[in-house]
Amino acid sequence: MLQFMLAPFVACMVLVAIHSYLGLHIIARGVIFVDLSLAQMAALGSVVALLYGVAPDSQTAFIFSLVFTCIGAAVFALTRTRGVGRVPHEAIIGIVYVVASAAAILVADKAPRGAEAIHDVLEGSIIWITWPTILAKSAAYAALGLLHFFLRKQFLKISFQPDEAEREGWKIRLWDFLFYVSFGVAVTISVPVAGVLLVFTMLVVPAVVAFLFSHDIRTMVMISWGTGALASLLGLYVSYVGNFPTGPLIVCMYGLVLLGAGVLRRLTARTA
Repeated sequence: MLQFMLAPFVACMVLVAIHSYLGLHIIARGVIFVDLSLAQMAALGSVVALLYGVAPDSQTAFIFSLVFTCIGAAVFALTRTRGVGRVPHEAIIGIVYVVASAAAILVADKAPRGAEAIHDVLEGSIIWITWPTILAKSAAYAALGLLHFFLRKQFLKISFQPDEAEREGWKIRLWDFLFYVSFGVAVTISVPVAGVLLVFTMLVVPAVVAFLFSHDIRTMVMISWGTGALASLLGLYVSYVGNFPTGPLIVCMYGLVLLGAGVLRRLTARTA
């Protein structure tokens, strides 16, 4: 078991390391479904690449996905509003997701292996990941991590204190675009391996658990990482023992861990 599941487990830990942190920004911004929208834009790009005869795992296919993801990032940055606007930002995000999904279905209908490509994008193939792929993606995530480390003041402020940043005259749309592009790059790299559902879950669930127990950013990061690691480990183990599809089983395990965290939070609140 250890030999077979070690690579998927390490891959999950690498994914959790970057996505659980980015998820804190997403929860703080209140744009919960931005990941699904950007992931769907990446999926649309990969299906369009397939339509033009590009191999799914090639560099060109990645560029197609990244270009479509950057288009989504630009839309989200330009349409962000402060306070109560005429149209909620979440509505724009949902519209982008629906349109991208419909477009992907239309393109997949004309592309060779289109239906299989849509299925692969949703479910992923993390169980079959190889060590060279893990190393390559780890290097890319490390570069993104360094970017967020050096720009942590700006990114954290526009996510957690946007009103203050606006009063100080920050160029919110520019920093928003940079954040969403970096976020989109992470999603574009992750979706071919983990799938849309698991990537979304890794972003949102650990961050939600962190917000349940703390408001200190360092504590939230540690809680988020720990939650993701625990849920991924349990999901991989149950998937192996019960012979279930790995990606969907891990997603369900994240849901159970979130339920357990909610019960624990309620019990600790009563005790306090």
